[in-house]
Amino acid sequence: MKVVVKKKDNNIPIPIETEFIKLQDAMKYANAVYSGGEAKVLIQEGQVEVNGETCTMRGKKLRPGDTFSFAGTVYAITEKA
Repeated sequence: MKVVVKKKDNNIPIPIETEFIKLQDAMKYANAVYSGGEAKVLIQEGQVEVNGETCTMRGKKLRPGDTFSFAGTVYAITEKA
């Protein structure tokens, strides 16, 4: 018997109208943190991943198609329809 596991796309979409959004701003926009100061500390401590890799740059530019994860939740940057 062969078992096939399908990964569900449970990413929370974060639609943006601009070309990019900075990581700390995306975290605030997604309500993942309460303030920019909190985002700054969490990013610098290495608690945030961008596209599956730990990122310590709070000004990292995220474009549609990029993802970031924090506290077990994955957020996907999308173009606003």
